[in-house]
Amino acid sequence: MSLIIIGTVAFDAIETPFGKTDKIVGGAATYASLAASYFYNKVKIIGVIGDDFQQENVDKFTQHGIDTEGLQVKEGEKSFFWSGKYHNDMNSRDTLITELNVLENFDPIIPESYQDCEYLLLGNLTPIVQQTVISRLKNRPKLIVLDTMNFWMDIMMEDLLETIKLVDVLTINDAEARQLSGEYSLVKAAKKILQMGPKYLIIKKGEHGALLFHEDKIFSAPALPLADVFDPTGAGDAFAGGFIGYLAKVGTINFNNMKNAIIYGSALASFCVEQFGTEKILNLKDEEVATRVQEFVNLSSFTIEA
Repeated sequence: MSLIIIGTVAFDAIETPFGKTDKIVGGAATYASLAASYFYNKVKIIGVIGDDFQQENVDKFTQHGIDTEGLQVKEGEKSFFWSGKYHNDMNSRDTLITELNVLENFDPIIPESYQDCEYLLLGNLTPIVQQTVISRLKNRPKLIVLDTMNFWMDIMMEDLLETIKLVDVLTINDAEARQLSGEYSLVKAAKKILQMGPKYLIIKKGEHGALLFHEDKIFSAPALPLADVFDPTGAGDAFAGGFIGYLAKVGTINFNNMKNAIIYGSALASFCVEQFGTEKILNLKDEEVATRVQEFVNLSSFTIEA
């Protein structure tokens, strides 16, 4: 049974206080699938690229064991491109350029070999495209995770709410949780959002970790203090990929495994920000990942003596 990840496969140009890049490979599905591949060996990607996306870049997916049959190539067209500049706090940024290109008329095609989907991650795309993917699967996956952002809340709220009804897990950041719910308190926000359909809600808080909500349960995961943060662009996508990759590996969906999955996702995200683009998460060793996960465990492990 496979894990399907749908989202953008793109080019980015990034400027941070630590430097800048020309066009480099990015996109939600890129970061998420690479992160997931460290935990699960049946990752399949759905996306669209132009003929400017070199074969050597596609090969980086296959080198990680990622199935690219669902990656459409549009001849004579350009891949999605985004350019942004981060402020000194690295938590806010300005979008400089957005070129939809092949994304403008993206129609997600599900190869027959992808119909064994048991886990589905809906990366950042229009809610309509996300709904289309779900409808084109012959059987509902065991777990559907949705990662979305404030942009769709601004322009397609009704469509987004329809998508949210269809998923098991929603992952958004704290500002998006407040926007979606109309509540400032994240606890109250979570209660409202869980009534919209998902069984689990993850609220990402950047350098302050993440919160997991399910029914009346709450889990708070720490963030790893890092000496250097070069590029946070793909951190949220790497988090989502590591999260669902771990759950696909263990195969059982419950609150405890969700807690563990958040730590594994956070570990991949922490690697991602240490270098520009996908550079760091392309060449990790299993021992590095295990060590980083243990660092997260040590952050919040303590004994209280009466």
